[in-house]
Amino acid sequence: MACTQLSPCISLPLKREILEDIIDKAKDWALMHGACMRSKVNFSTASVQFAPFGLLPSAFPRKEFNKAREIQIILNELIHKVAHDHEFLCSALKNTVEADKFTGNLFKIYETVHKEGITQRHSKAFFTELLASCFSTGATVHIEPWLLLLFAASCLLKGIFGTLNGSLASRGVTSVYVLQELGHGDKVKNVPINTALEGLCEGMLEAWKLYNDPKGVILFVVEDVTYNICDQRFHEFEIKRQNPAVVVIRRTLTQIANTAKLSEKKELIIDGLPVAVVYFRSGYVPSQYPSNNEWAARLIIERSLAIKCPSIQYHLAGTKKVQQVLATRNILERFLTDPAKVEAVQDVFTGLYSLDLDEDGSRAAEMAVMKPECFVLKPQREGGGNNVYGEKVREVLQSMTNPKEQTAWILMERIIPPVEKGYMIRPDGLEVPQMVDLVSELGIFGVVIGNSSDVLVNRQVGYILRTKQSNVDEGGVAAGSGALNSPYLID
Repeated sequence: MACTQLSPCISLPLKREILEDIIDKAKDWALMHGACMRSKVNFSTASVQFAPFGLLPSAFPRKEFNKAREIQIILNELIHKVAHDHEFLCSALKNTVEADKFTGNLFKIYETVHKEGITQRHSKAFFTELLASCFSTGATVHIEPWLLLLFAASCLLKGIFGTLNGSLASRGVTSVYVLQELGHGDKVKNVPINTALEGLCEGMLEAWKLYNDPKGVILFVVEDVTYNICDQRFHEFEIKRQNPAVVVIRRTLTQIANTAKLSEKKELIIDGLPVAVVYFRSGYVPSQYPSNNEWAARLIIERSLAIKCPSIQYHLAGTKKVQQVLATRNILERFLTDPAKVEAVQDVFTGLYSLDLDEDGSRAAEMAVMKPECFVLKPQREGGGNNVYGEKVREVLQSMTNPKEQTAWILMERIIPPVEKGYMIRPDGLEVPQMVDLVSELGIFGVVIGNSSDVLVNRQVGYILRTKQSNVDEGGVAAGSGALNSPYLID
């Protein structure tokens, strides 16, 4: 499959002596500005290493960048309405919850709190749409229709599981420093300012205010072992900077299971502290629920008044299956009454296909087996490293012994983004890396706050650009295959 070749923002390759010098400076800049993670190889709570980064900004069309920011507002509205439609969620996920145990367990919690009467009055969410620009047609298409990279809150927050990386996104400006050091400071104007960290934390504080308890804390639900510590801590520090009165606490699901209680008013109490907002940085893959205790912790959180980011209905609204179902016009029209909004969303959708046990599902599976290189298999997971590409698409489909297995997946047309020459700097890489072919994904962060009938806040707050080598399938920075970067806007 052919791809478009883009020109880098400056003339390449760089001379070896220049490259060696600028890489040393760039590594130190990243370390000193918090673009860091803990090592998965030599883990220590006392040390960090810089996160992988692109040495230079990656070209991205200005028109499509602005278009992505504008449509984020519509996608916020869409998923907000989806999360409040019980009938739709039940119908869309009927087959998936039977075939996928993890999604089924989430759905059981959703059904439990729905029957009891959802306690929270509002919900808040941070969404991110991941985009790739297809220069052969000039159109922008989604890597996914949307990906909620921040979790939502349950009093006026909505969300979905995944890793946020708002802080690391804001620190993708190592490449801006490099441009300046290489004598191209005049080109920095083409790299848009990124306010992801400030905007996302402002959203959490707005939810905290809505909870209306000055003693309420913000709870970060974290992994047992946290590698992406800098991103998480910078959110905590930014919350404190914006409002010094707010306290942030960190607990694992296991710790919550052992200490959390509900008051008579259904306040979530942890170690004697009332919780106003719950921000999930863990809980989006099966391994993070090693026993029934962790599932019990999730249930007690969902039963509480705390504003959850995301609440269970927003978690389900962001599953791949729901994304696939929404990729049809008649379903979109159920939630978006303005035809112009429907057209705008459809314009950025790539092909998404059901693998249900019906005529459409059989046709989609046959397409994938015939041309596996043209598709990606996606399970109901976030966090990176879960998708299936290339020849393995055929192998996985043909290896399914129970026909219902395939209903736990969706099929997506594979996008071939434009390629650009550049350097990717990794902590475990060569001191002087080779110039390689790179591709990038742009994500726009959005914040939405509202209840089942009203939306109080709906805005986009920043972006993230992830770069990877063109021959690599997955692109997550935290997962280890992608790199932080910034877009260089071109006309």
